[in-house]
Amino acid sequence: MGAQRTSFAKLQRDRAKKAKAAAKRAERQERLADSPGFPGGSGFEVSSGDDGQELSAPELLAAIERIHRQFEAKAISYEDFEEKKAELIARLPVD
Repeated sequence: MGAQRTSFAKLQRDRAKKAKAAAKRAERQERLADSPGFPGGSGFEVSSGDDGQELSAPELLAAIERIHRQFEAKAISYEDFEEKKAELIARLPVD
């Protein structure tokens, strides 16, 4: 005897689960984009502070944390994430 096929009800449950996950992901990305400090896109510059001076070590670490959150929320690509992270880590002062 052959294997029993998946029921229509199970297929509907799977589709509903995927749709719900997609809606939650979209809502999370919107919430992240509306939050203060979100750079919003590829124009994210962390080269200097508001007054034109270099960022301090804690500010650089906060920027690294921020791009980690963006990557986890799938707001930026892996390549952009790695590029920005490498730039920030290279600028951290070593004592």
